[in-house]
Amino acid sequence: MALDKATVAHIASLARIRLGDDELEPMAAELSQILNFVEQLDEVNTDGVAPMTSVAAISLPMRDDIVTDGACRDAVIGNAPGATRGFYAVPKVVE
Repeated sequence: MALDKATVAHIASLARIRLGDDELEPMAAELSQILNFVEQLDEVNTDGVAPMTSVAAISLPMRDDIVTDGACRDAVIGNAPGATRGFYAVPKVVE
């Protein structure tokens, strides 16, 4: 797919990229080469090929989903500049 200078200028404006008039022609050639390569990839037969997320067959370790309180409330509250009855104390912002 060959791109002309007007199309490249439009793409650059959509991408908020400032290109000078002298840069449009080389950019058009470069983008045309990229699009030609993508068209070649489209010709590859991928029937029966499962989608992959990684080249290595790895699964993430799983753990039981158990709700806890973290067991460190006092340590967390201890980092606060102010605390009242086990809660963070903040300045009043709403009357």
